[in-house]
Amino acid sequence: MTSSIPVRPIRTLLVANRGEIAVRVMATARAMGISTVAVYSDPDAGAPHVRAADRAVRLPGATPGDTYLAQRSIIAAARSTGADAIHPGYGFLSENASFARACAEAGIVFVGPSPEAIDAMGSKIAAKALISKAGVPVLPGRTVGPDDDVVALGHEVGFPIMVKAAFGGGGRGMRVVGSPDELPDAVASARREAAAAFGDGTVFLERFVVSPRHIEVQIFGDHHGNVVHLFERECSIQRRHQKIIEEAPSPAVGAELRDALGAAATTAARALGYVGAGTVEFVMAPDGTFAFLEVNTRLQVEHPVTELVTGLDLVRLQLTIAEGRPIPDEVRSAGIAGHAIEARLYAEDVAGGYLPVSGPLDRLRITSPGVRVDTGYEDGSTVSTFYDAMLAKVIAWAPTRDEAARKLAAALRSAEIHGVPTNRDLLVAILDHTEFREGATDTGFLERHGHGALVGNHGRGERAVRAAAAALATSARRRTTARVAGSIPAGWRNVRTAPQTLRYDDEHGTVTVGYSVSRTGTTIEVDGVVLEDLRIVAVTPEAVTIECDGVVARFGVHFAPDATYVDGPAGSSRFVAIDRFPVPEPQLPPGSLRAPLPGSVTKVLRAEGDVVAAGEAIVVLEAMKMEHRIVAPTAGTVTSIGVVVGDQVETGAVLAVVEPHPEDHSGEDHPHDGS
Repeated sequence: MTSSIPVRPIRTLLVANRGEIAVRVMATARAMGISTVAVYSDPDAGAPHVRAADRAVRLPGATPGDTYLAQRSIIAAARSTGADAIHPGYGFLSENASFARACAEAGIVFVGPSPEAIDAMGSKIAAKALISKAGVPVLPGRTVGPDDDVVALGHEVGFPIMVKAAFGGGGRGMRVVGSPDELPDAVASARREAAAAFGDGTVFLERFVVSPRHIEVQIFGDHHGNVVHLFERECSIQRRHQKIIEEAPSPAVGAELRDALGAAATTAARALGYVGAGTVEFVMAPDGTFAFLEVNTRLQVEHPVTELVTGLDLVRLQLTIAEGRPIPDEVRSAGIAGHAIEARLYAEDVAGGYLPVSGPLDRLRITSPGVRVDTGYEDGSTVSTFYDAMLAKVIAWAPTRDEAARKLAAALRSAEIHGVPTNRDLLVAILDHTEFREGATDTGFLERHGHGALVGNHGRGERAVRAAAAALATSARRRTTARVAGSIPAGWRNVRTAPQTLRYDDEHGTVTVGYSVSRTGTTIEVDGVVLEDLRIVAVTPEAVTIECDGVVARFGVHFAPDATYVDGPAGSSRFVAIDRFPVPEPQLPPGSLRAPLPGSVTKVLRAEGDVVAAGEAIVVLEAMKMEHRIVAPTAGTVTSIGVVVGDQVETGAVLAVVEPHPEDHSGEDHPHDGS
């Protein structure tokens, strides 16, 4: 099908996003001869996506609302740089109908679907009704009105039930309910969360499929009425309802089911009059029956796996369609070759409930041959508290699924990721798991196995050798700066005496390494046990080569400002040296309340001279979108308040002083309540 839609070449493209997707879009635009414009917040002033662009415009501020969600500022940036098109990436404004309209009103091409299509899919309730009318299967569901009997509605839908926010996503406003008596509280809780997250507390009930797979189909439509699908992706490995491993094709989808999924997805696209890139998401039961979930009206995070199995550049296709050109023949005739798997590498505390973390990223190097790495970070970057904590997407392609999984696991295992905790070990454990290798993936995989059981004692087996490598590299580093006898190894003795020792803290506790050098070689002991079968082959400050039980392995060593990182064949360790001669800390007044972490002072609840009880909050800090109450350790009098609302404080800063009452002799130390 064709029409007389005029072709309007894009000459300058503004990318209204940050991080890896901004870098990714700019790479394709540059290859197409399109000039690029970046926008950036104050924390992102030195970010890679800014340098990747031909020009960049500052969006003053740090929060998303002040910067990457500021529609007027972004339109103004496009006008000032002569950009004739805006690519929204994903997240932020990518599914915002009002922004798409604002672009049109400004005469700027929005690289995405029409505002009408975005609106139609913005409400999950309206989307289900529209798609069901087109003949695509949907799960039974009911919208919950303010005065409805939720238990009666639940019986109509059938248990178990998923309570879902009508607007938004990302796992917010979602609750799984197994019985009628749980439903009222779940609905009330989901409403509160949805209202806080999306500004609308409307929720609906939907039949919950037990042990489902999350399958999505990539679609494209053009201005000439053509619609195609580019096969399915498996996105079932999730935590907190968010994907962390995706692959194409799905190991559970054969040719007949693939045709059925593709037909349902293109039917949905035609019902919307869809233009551009989109994804139709389905839930699939163990018996292969599937039902519509939603349409994501944008490019997906996991689009690289489709690119690798089809050989197509999906961003190029987006831009081509936005220019008014029809879907090319090579897209219509695309097929699937091999298998691709993507892992999302996050800066997060897995054991602490997958909480995002921030801080400096001393090193990020993932250099396995043939593995694609999409990232917006580099050595020396800082992971901000304001944005998503995804560091990189690591994608492997191979002729077979098993080979792709092994290739990706090996790339992650050998990566050098220093400075912030990540989910790397969890990703490797999933990829190595027998159940995953057999293709038995569903959305309950992580809940069923648990991150603790998956990761287990990862790294303990090589821990002693890594600790030895850290100590030996430290010794070599010291010798390079020695003013006398620099050629003599540290720890060398004419007469054997006690070994040189270094003590470290790592994720498993404290470890002590002793080493001594003699004419016959180097003797290493870890926690008092001599490593009899260990032989030192070579030592430099950057690497230590060790033969252990007849096997020679190289351990890379990186000295960061606050830790020593050792990367070996089986993974990485972070060692923090315990100072043998610590400098005494400055003497602080008794009762000093110090900041447990960097943050902003949001409340000062007491004044100098106030009498307070033990456990009473004095100051409130906000850090990483959470409140931390700083409380009085004992009953006493506030003798000093050292901060005001709005102050930014560092770890250890004295916030207040509470002088204990003479009668209080508890002696307990409760520096803060990190609630």
